[in-house]
Amino acid sequence: MLYYIIPALIFGWSLGTNSAANVFGPPVASKMIKYQYAVLLSAVFIVLGAFLQGQNGIETIRRFSSNSLLISSISVLSAAFTLMIMTYLKVPVSSSQAIIGSIIGINLITNQSVEWTALIKVVSAWVATPLGGAFFGFISYKLFAIFIRKIKSIVLRGRILKLLTIIFGCYGAYALGANNVANITGVFADDIGITNATLIGGIAIASGVLTFSKRIMLSVGKDIAALDYFTSTIVVFSQSITVWIFALIGVPVSISQAVLGAIIGSSLAAGNAEINRKQVTKMIVAWVNTPVSAGFLAIAMVFCLRLMGFSIQ
Repeated sequence: MLYYIIPALIFGWSLGTNSAANVFGPPVASKMIKYQYAVLLSAVFIVLGAFLQGQNGIETIRRFSSNSLLISSISVLSAAFTLMIMTYLKVPVSSSQAIIGSIIGINLITNQSVEWTALIKVVSAWVATPLGGAFFGFISYKLFAIFIRKIKSIVLRGRILKLLTIIFGCYGAYALGANNVANITGVFADDIGITNATLIGGIAIASGVLTFSKRIMLSVGKDIAALDYFTSTIVVFSQSITVWIFALIGVPVSISQAVLGAIIGSSLAAGNAEINRKQVTKMIVAWVNTPVSAGFLAIAMVFCLRLMGFSIQ
């Protein structure tokens, strides 16, 4: 059993290094919060979110996969490799797109049925995620600005923003764990149980944040748009509430899509039109390529194993 779950641990670590880095990306890049402090908070609240509210998303992923342990491991491993490649390229991508793409690829090559109703629900959420992040980013900026501007002391304003950022970041890490743990161990839930799946997946994600998340964290915080302290706080809040809403619905979504939308929405509200269109385009292209690449990689793995004599139906 442990042998088959190892790919899930690799995938969780990859998600932690890539997607989970988005939670505190803007405030770390703007030097509002130290990197070491951010990753520690992220790790703790990711595990809590996964364990306490990760069940809904796992139920959704289970609808896509009812395969053997071997096939489930192949789907997770192909998704993990896809995320690792994107992390090396410093592009934050979607773990949910990677795992769904790999599952569908395997279902097609093994002649398994695809749960199209659930797929439409998930794809619709992928489209809605950056739009939701942009909406909350724009509205939150306007509303919070009313109160922040009433604080005349610059020192006090900075302390309040830092405190809010820490609170919102912990909330965002909790939401990420609750939402994305399904991508890591959802395909194994029938074999190891939902409770074990949430705990193992949460710890795996947290390990990635603690060990190798700095590249993506700085990329998200600097490469899309120049963010001041206030805008960084708004981005963290907006992406957090967006991801948490989808966690309640039970649809795993991409925090990188939420944070991109939040950055664009808050930047527009601030009157900042200097958004790095090249970086935005690069991220969007990666989102399109991620499920396709993961699907083809999963198909290639199945094909190679069949050539080696494994019976995969």
